[in-house]
Amino acid sequence: MSAVVKKHIQNLTLSSMFLALGIVLPFLTGQIPKVGNMLLPMHIPVLLCGLICSWQWGALVGFITPLLRFSLFGAPPMPMGISMAFELCAYGLLVGLLYGRSKWKCTVSLYRSLLIAMVGGRIVWAAARMVLMGGGQLPFSWELFLSGAFLTAIPGIILQLVLIPAIMVALGRAKLVPFGQDSRETSVN
Repeated sequence: MSAVVKKHIQNLTLSSMFLALGIVLPFLTGQIPKVGNMLLPMHIPVLLCGLICSWQWGALVGFITPLLRFSLFGAPPMPMGISMAFELCAYGLLVGLLYGRSKWKCTVSLYRSLLIAMVGGRIVWAAARMVLMGGGQLPFSWELFLSGAFLTAIPGIILQLVLIPAIMVALGRAKLVPFGQDSRETSVN
C-alpha cells in the first residue's frame, strides 16, 4: 500500500472519529443548553481535525457535524445549525490551512492558527446569521454578534485555548503528530 493511500485512510479514520466526537460531546452539556452555548463542545473536535488531518478534512467535518447532529437528534435547532455548519467549516479550514503551512509546528504557530481560525469562524458565523435572519423581523445587530460570538463563548474559547494545545503537546510527545519541530523535517499533511 502506498504512503499516500495509507495517509488518506488514516485521515479518513481520524476524521470519522472527530465527527463522532463532535456528535457525542454536546451530550455532556446537553442537559443545560446555556452551558453548551458557553463551552462549545462541537468546536474542539473540528479544530483538532483541521490540525491533525488537514484543512480539507477539518472543513468537511466542520460542515457536516452540526447538520448530521441535527438530522439525528434535532439539535442544534435550525437555522442556527446552518450558521454553525459554516462557522465550524471555517474553523477546520482556517486552522488546518494556517497550521499546515507553518514552518514550525510549535505552540506559537498553534496559537496563531487557533486565534485566527476562531475570529474567522465567528465572522463567517455572523455572515451566515445575517443572511439567514435577513428576512426575519429581528435584524442581526452588532450587539447580537458580540454577545453570540464572544461574550457568551468566553468559557469555551478559554477551554479551547487550554485543551487543544495540551492535546497537541501530548500527541507530539507520543510521536503521533509532529509538534515542536520544523515542518520540513516531517510533513503533517
